[in-house]
Amino acid sequence: MEDLFHEMDLLSRQFNQTHRAAVQAELNAAGLGEVGHPMLVSILQSAEADPESQCQAQRELADLLHVSPPAVANSLKCLERDGYIRREPWQKDARRNRVILTEKGAAAVEGCRDVFRRVSARMMAGFTPEELQQLAQFQRRMLDNLTHPDSHEKE
Repeated sequence: MEDLFHEMDLLSRQFNQTHRAAVQAELNAAGLGEVGHPMLVSILQSAEADPESQCQAQRELADLLHVSPPAVANSLKCLERDGYIRREPWQKDARRNRVILTEKGAAAVEGCRDVFRRVSARMMAGFTPEELQQLAQFQRRMLDNLTHPDSHEKE
């Protein structure tokens, strides 16, 4: 069983690296290589639909992306420098900044979403709908096992 766990760990790492490389290659091909964190701009677009949403703040963005606040701050700095976002003081709390997509950022979101769709379609080619559903169940269970370790007894 330990050999199987080791193999699964290696496959998981290889999968993550290969997926990231495929997304980056597609972003580069689409002229979006400078968008350092495409999921971040997608989340920002979703957040704009709800102006009262808290997820334009760095801490909430870091939580959603499962990365550190300094990593989000660095990504936001690059996105702002490249004209994808702007920051403005939050009306309800002047100590905080809202992060808002620019027109260029909104266009990049659509391009990033197209990239995600293309990479996903390539990755899932040949799977039946039933297999995809089962795979999603397994992945949700694995994620749950990692995010809520106390809720599962070791067998």
